Amino acid sequence: MADELQRSKTMAEMRTVEIEPTEEKSVEEERVAAPLMGEKASLQQPPKSPPPEKSFFWKVVRFMQDQWFLIALVILIAIASQHQVPQEHQKLKTEIVSYLCVSVIFFITGCTIKTQVLVDNYKRWKIHLFVQLQCFFVFSLIMFGVVSAAATNRHFMDPGLLCGMLLTGCVATTISSNVVMTGQAHGTQALTVVESTIGNFLGPFLTPLLFKAYLSNDAWYTKVLPSEPGGYAALYQRVFKQLGLSVFIPMAVGQLVQYLLPGPTKTVCTKYKASKLGSMALLIIIWQTYDQAFASHTLKVLPASNIAFLVFMSIALFTLMLVVSLVSARFWMGRADTVAMCYCIPAKTPAMGVPMSTVLFVGLSPALEARLQLPLVIFQGMQIVAGTILTVPFKAWVDGENKEDEGSNG
Repeated sequence: MADELQRSKTMAEMRTVEIEPTEEKSVEEERVAAPLMGEKASLQQPPKSPPPEKSFFWKVVRFMQDQWFLIALVILIAIASQHQVPQEHQKLKTEIVSYLCVSVIFFITGCTIKTQVLVDNYKRWKIHLFVQLQCFFVFSLIMFGVVSAAATNRHFMDPGLLCGMLLTGCVATTISSNVVMTGQAHGTQALTVVESTIGNFLGPFLTPLLFKAYLSNDAWYTKVLPSEPGGYAALYQRVFKQLGLSVFIPMAVGQLVQYLLPGPTKTVCTKYKASKLGSMALLIIIWQTYDQAFASHTLKVLPASNIAFLVFMSIALFTLMLVVSLVSARFWMGRADTVAMCYCIPAKTPAMGVPMSTVLFVGLSPALEARLQLPLVIFQGMQIVAGTILTVPFKAWVDGENKEDEGSNG
């Protein structure tokens, strides 16, 4: 019995020895054959064709999606040129839009910007000097030079328009469009909020002083203005009331909402794109400005040469101040901060300029009042169009720096 067990054990070992090379061989064959089969399969599969280029239709759709704000702006200006709110309702319309729409913009801004970020930007006093000196003094000096050159021919420009150009150069930067477009361009939105609010606080004090200083040369076009100055109490009351009710209180409420409900606030602002609501509010503000301008019929009674001069002057001055702010800021600021400077320095606000034109002098006729306001309205239109177009290259520029920083850190 023991011999039989020993014999069966020996035969089993011999089978194992015979099978092992076969298994090794089969495994080795599979290892060699696998890539060959893969190559054969890849040769049998047709090569993937490159994705077809998008049709012209989809390119147009994509362009309209990217530039929806500019397209809507053109449509609203066209509507304002054909149909205006009746003159007896213009004041009510202006009050509602000025307070409600600006409040919406700054409530959304308060919900999206951290409180500490705002505080940190208020501490940047060198940038405050940099922005306000250029916005008030450099811009107004350049505008005074343009007006003086245009006034050499008394038969060319309307005197009321020349005074309105001076007023445009002296007013503060705008608030609403600066904040919205800086956000669209991925600039430092908190810095834009800070500089815009500081400028509009200084405006009621600096603008009358600068405007009166440029009018003191007794040029022929200044004779059209009444000699009796207006009171500043009404101006201060109106401007600071609007700043408080439409800027600071809504922004403070937005900060409070962000502090109490951080999760839902972030979800609404990012997932549901609440910033679009701010852009729509800005469109309504621009529409009401042009609606008021067309309702006054000033554009119909002025020579076409005067209107053309205002348009080209606005484009040239905005471009000049844009280049100056871009070059001077880039030496010592990052790209996001530079974008904020490019929106704050060249821009001007009708929200302050329009009421200021009505209270600086006593006895202004409606026609002269409209002439004083028209250069500012036209300049605002040019700066909105230019600012909207610039959001695309500015956004790519800022995002490029962010990618470079991520690459260097990685």
